[in-house]
Amino acid sequence: MGEPSLAFLGVDSDDEELYRRLLRAGEKGRAAFALNRSQDVRQVQESCARLTTLGLVREGSDGVLHPVPPAKAVEGLVETKVRRLRDDLEGQVAARDVVGSLINEHGGRAADTRAADTGDAIQHLEGMEAVRAVLDELTFFTWAESLTTNPTGVMSAENIAHARPLDERVLRRGVSMRTLLGAAALDDPTTMNYARELTAKGAQIRVSHAPLERLIICDRSAALTPLDPSHTARGAVLIRESGLVSALVALFERMWSGAQELPAAEDAESDAAEALSHLERKVLKSLYTVDKDESGARDLGISVRTYRKHVATLMRRLDATNRVQVALLARERGWL
Repeated sequence: MGEPSLAFLGVDSDDEELYRRLLRAGEKGRAAFALNRSQDVRQVQESCARLTTLGLVREGSDGVLHPVPPAKAVEGLVETKVRRLRDDLEGQVAARDVVGSLINEHGGRAADTRAADTGDAIQHLEGMEAVRAVLDELTFFTWAESLTTNPTGVMSAENIAHARPLDERVLRRGVSMRTLLGAAALDDPTTMNYARELTAKGAQIRVSHAPLERLIICDRSAALTPLDPSHTARGAVLIRESGLVSALVALFERMWSGAQELPAAEDAESDAAEALSHLERKVLKSLYTVDKDESGARDLGISVRTYRKHVATLMRRLDATNRVQVALLARERGWL
């Protein structure tokens, strides 16, 4: 009986063979592998680029290939497979309005939003558990725009862990996400790292030195504000009344216009003009392995619009006329 194949996890047989050879032999340069296997160097480079994109290999600054430990590599492949399946299922659920039909069976409202009986337009949500349940529902149905403020400016690791899947869900759909952070964010590395992670995936984030009101607005049709701004854990008010939501959107726009752009991260190891983000490097590598923008965006867990935006930016920076030239010029400059 032969070795178990990784094909069911999306790994091509030739790429899997190269990964297994790396595990057996340790670390070797791509040129050495090309000679050992009597293959064209370009073919090996493309295979290595695909392995890097899949998370099976990482390349050191000296060009030496480092195979990712098997347990971690397979875990990453499984996560990618699950993410794709989740995206597909979420799309089918939304297209078929599954949740909406179930809500209709329960009197036209989700059970989690039935707190104090203040009517459908304004509902009181008691406690953070109820608020988070409603946030899950609102982000699931958000398809156009998400507006959020964080007056304290600081996000704990726990808050980020809860926010990340919700934020990534809307960004994968190409939703326009704008977030305002209080000035304290500038002095908090954890918050700034997460903010830059989101901007790399397509979000717009600004920092305000003026006081902010706590708001979450989805598709300009629903808004959340705290019951008590000084004790947000008490709960929130869910507003669907169009006039009130419009007023809150106008308030957000005023706060947004007075805020500053998120400062760029300093890159001590390379010139700022040529510094690449982690996501931009992934986009460059994907140009070797995929034929369609949709496939590249799906592999990286970002929206097609964000993927194309990064490709266009890279083309301008490299003065390239097409995508093939982008990949070649990037390799010449040592970006890959």
